[in-house]
Amino acid sequence: MNTSPTTDDLLAGLRKVCAALPEVTEGLTHGAPTWFVLGRRSFAKFVDPEGRRLDEPHVGFWAAAPPGALQELTAADPGRFYVPRFGGRDWVGMRLDVEPDGPDWDEVREIVGDAYRMVAPKSLVARLGSAPGR
Repeated sequence: MNTSPTTDDLLAGLRKVCAALPEVTEGLTHGAPTWFVLGRRSFAKFVDPEGRRLDEPHVGFWAAAPPGALQELTAADPGRFYVPRFGGRDWVGMRLDVEPDGPDWDEVREIVGDAYRMVAPKSLVARLGSAPGR
């Protein structure tokens, strides 16, 4: 019997993905868990309705996105990807609560990795290699 992941499970999964990247710290902004590179520039933020974090209707996250990715992702799958209420230009929102068994964590790693690359210094990005999300 499969059970849907809880909001805490989804936060734990996103936390694990973000924490695996070099020089990442976590803090709260607007009451929501947010991940920063070198403690300065944010690249991802967890949002959910249960915690009343940012008045978001879905459990998900917002992430910095490369130019054009927001339009591409929202056009390809508007049920999972959306324009977030905050985050600056080209940030993308991804729902984590769409699939009953949870999100595709490889896809989450790719989006988070791309977000990290958007804000991290070149010296840290070089430590990741060339594959998205790695």
